[in-house]
This record gives sequence, C-alpha cells and structure tokens, in this order.
Amino acid sequence: MRFCFILLLVMPVFADSIPSPASVPAASPVKTVVRTNAKTGRLIRTFVAPPAARVAPAALNEIVDRIAGQQGVEAPLVHSVILAESNYNAVAVSPKGAQGIMQLIPATARRFGVSNTFDAADNIQGGVRYLRFLLDYYHGDYTKSIAAYNAGEAAVDKYKGVPPYAETIGYVRTVSKTPDGGAQSCEQLASAQPSRGGNTSHIEARVGADGLIYYKTP
Repeated sequence: MRFCFILLLVMPVFADSIPSPASVPAASPVKTVVRTNAKTGRLIRTFVAPPAARVAPAALNEIVDRIAGQQGVEAPLVHSVILAESNYNAVAVSPKGAQGIMQLIPATARRFGVSNTFDAADNIQGGVRYLRFLLDYYHGDYTKSIAAYNAGEAAVDKYKGVPPYAETIGYVRTVSKTPDGGAQSCEQLASAQPSRGGNTSHIEARVGADGLIYYKTP
C-alpha cells in the first residue's frame, strides 16, 4: 500500500513536467542538411530554405521604393545592400544562417518585427528598419552604418569604424556603389538622404552585465 501511495504522489509531478504543445516552439522553416565534402571527406552543414513564390523585378522595385520612403532610407542604398547580400534571391540562406533577400539573422529579424524572413516584403521591411536604426545610431555616418549591417554594431563600436575584417571592408566597398555598377561614395549617399523631420536622436549603447548590448534614446 505504501508503494502505491508514493506512486500517486509522484505521477502528478511528473505529468506537470511534460511541456504542453503550446509551450513547444514551432519548427523553423529552414532545414539543416549535412553533406560530405568530396575533396576533404569532412561533414559540411548547410541550410536549405523552403520554396517561395518568385517576385517580379517591377514588384520588388515598388516594394523597395515604398518601404524606403516610409523609413527615410535611400532606395539606391537598399538596392545595393540587397545586391550584395543575396543578389535578389528571396530564399537565400547563408552558411551562418542569415535568411532572405536582405540576409537577416533570426535574432535581427525578431528585433525588427519580421515574421517570415522568406517573404520578400516582410524581409525588406525588417532590413530597411535595421538600416534606419543604424543611420540614426551612427548620426548619419553611412560608412559605419553599412559596416555594421555586415559585422554588427558591437564590432564597429569596438574599432570605432570599419572593423579590420576583409569581408566587411569589401562589403562596404561593394555597397557604396549603385546597383548599375557606378561608384557612389558614402558622402553622396548622405547628401541624398531623405528628411525624417529632423528626428535623428542619437541612440546610445551600453554593454550589460550579461554581455548583451542595450540601446536607448536620450
């Protein structure tokens, strides 16, 4: 009888430890595929995006123009970032897990309200919001903003400018050109910046005790 009594006490506790279906996170649409490299024999992990509907170039131009205008970011800058990031591939996935047409990592996508990184309009909305944030954070400094889009704010803040990474240096050079291949300096981009009503309050950053970066507007 004592044995049965203990079972009755333990079973409810065990049942409570089982997560409910609602608490289990939804599966990511990105699948991980592990393949063997034919030359080295090593296992290589790659990310595969789900299929998505193709967006016509004219529709993409309209989306970029509309969202860029709403956020006060130059459409040519957005196009340059898209070209450098994914070459207009809405289902692109980088080896590091960046997703979609503007190559947002999941944390950045969540940070700027993107629910579907493989929806071109949703992804562009998040990417342009991120660019707007960076331009405000760096007081309209296009070089730092473009570098931070590639390497992150922490790296740019650490080096007080473009980090000494070959990838980021090349990225800034690439994005600072117009989509048609013509050179366009960051200063030219800045001079063409649409007005946001003078509301460009500097955003301050601090590193918390947990090692994360926190931002606030004075």
